[in-house]
Amino acid sequence: MTSTPPPPRTVSALRLAVGTSVTGILLYTYVIGIPRQGASLVDYFGYFTNLTSLLTAGILIVTGLISLRGKAVPSPLMSARAVAVACMIIVGIVYNVLVPGTGSAPPWVSATLHTIFPILLVLDWIFVDDRSPLPWRRLWVVLPYPVVWLGVVLVRGATDGWVPYGFLLPERGAASLATHVAGLLLALLASGALVWALSRIRTRRRIPAVRRSPTRIGA
Repeated sequence: MTSTPPPPRTVSALRLAVGTSVTGILLYTYVIGIPRQGASLVDYFGYFTNLTSLLTAGILIVTGLISLRGKAVPSPLMSARAVAVACMIIVGIVYNVLVPGTGSAPPWVSATLHTIFPILLVLDWIFVDDRSPLPWRRLWVVLPYPVVWLGVVLVRGATDGWVPYGFLLPERGAASLATHVAGLLLALLASGALVWALSRIRTRRRIPAVRRSPTRIGA
């Protein structure tokens, strides 16, 4: 996968603004939640929504800064953005379809993190043509981040009893845990496949490079 030309400066500035805003919202929600949930950053960012939103916001900020300098975003960072979009799609679907309205944050925060932010990410991925087609052989890169998150959560659930979501409670049994974990990973692969497919959409025509014929000397 090769680097692509940077997007318009307006798009870069918007990515920077969205990433900064989401980071601010996460910090605000953490602060107002201290009286109710305590001051543990580990617990706060143990929620997949919060951690994924923070990482995605960071990726947007970095890509925005790079693009504003007129440079192309490196391929590894583009892959990281693709993984972030895939994960945020799952965040939006799970919250809005499977467990609507269960968050403890203010309604406007939940709407921003679970609906508005994922939609903006998908629209950006589709309509801003600054990404190369992602190779299918690298679809697996969608999995390491959520697998590590799941591993940490399951270890915590087995040791100190804290889990961010009820379906990960150890007392539900190994079969239930295995089913939910497998379902989550399959959903992430499906979401990743969608993001990979969308990377092949071209919203503007690329100007082909002019091929120069060798100069002929003599008749």
